Amino acid sequence: MEFIDIKSMTLGEIESDFKSSGIEPYRAKQVYKWIVEGAESFDAMTNISKSMRASLREEYFIPTIAIERKSISKDGTIKYLYKMFDGNLIESVLMKYKHGYSMCISTQVGCKMGCSFCVTGKSGFTRNLNASEMLLQIEKAQKDNNIRISNIVLMGMGEPLDNYENVIRFLELVSDKNGLGIGMRHISLSTCGIVDKIYDLADKKLQLTLSVSLHAPNDKLRNSMMKINKRWNIKDLISACKYYILKTNRRISFEYTMVEKVNDTKECALELAELLKGMLCHVNLIPLNESDESGMIKSNINRVYAFKNILEKKGINATIRRTLGEDIEAACGLLKSRAQKETEDLP
Repeated sequence: MEFIDIKSMTLGEIESDFKSSGIEPYRAKQVYKWIVEGAESFDAMTNISKSMRASLREEYFIPTIAIERKSISKDGTIKYLYKMFDGNLIESVLMKYKHGYSMCISTQVGCKMGCSFCVTGKSGFTRNLNASEMLLQIEKAQKDNNIRISNIVLMGMGEPLDNYENVIRFLELVSDKNGLGIGMRHISLSTCGIVDKIYDLADKKLQLTLSVSLHAPNDKLRNSMMKINKRWNIKDLISACKYYILKTNRRISFEYTMVEKVNDTKECALELAELLKGMLCHVNLIPLNESDESGMIKSNINRVYAFKNILEKKGINATIRRTLGEDIEAACGLLKSRAQKETEDLP
């Protein structure tokens, strides 16, 4: 018998299930409240009878995760390595800003996209995360630090739009006023450019911030850095982004990882400015997180500022991402990769 992940269900779905089983509607609200508050088992639901708890265990399960490793940066950033119920490992990063706490979460175990500069992609793809497993990353960090997280970034391990249905369910649950209550305008979703899903997302008009990993201004260069560009080229991607802006009236953030003498030249900056001309967008210039796996070198900071200045002179808003947690390898994939290597090196 396959058990149902009750933490990935909406309150309405639980109510419907309970009604069909002859369970009073108010019981669904009780169970949902326990789940939202982080109950890890039905036995913890003390205002529900033992017989009902036993019945629930026969049909549903509540997924859990454990903190496998935790690294704290001198700037306060915390990197979590979580172990899932099946033993798989994922990563999340908790960041503290003046406006509050923000958390970058994973949506998959591994990634299929295979971008040349990404450590996560080098480890391959294992499986999608359920909506509940995305929620658990937030809840675990909140409980561990006795805080409330106010902003979410889907930019950890995995490609969110490759796990579209589970991500949409997560967005529904995390923004539920009866749940964590994190509004869509406080959520950012990053994609490498799965064009058909960008159109689908635009039609939902969710009002979240869409971040698009561009990293190159032309197809030749982007093909060498991102395999996804061979499926949907830059023209396709930009068309989808313009549609997203049209449908949502939301500014798009184009992520651009700066790689020394690869995509950080004056020519690239001018070409990028021309590509994005007239769009409601801004460019987020990201210092490359160097790793042995990629072999790439991050751009000299002077080249980054020069690139930024060219964009701004051409009317393109650009920022340089603040680097957090560099001393604890906070970039996605690095902690998991290090943990796996340590395990492999054991006698």
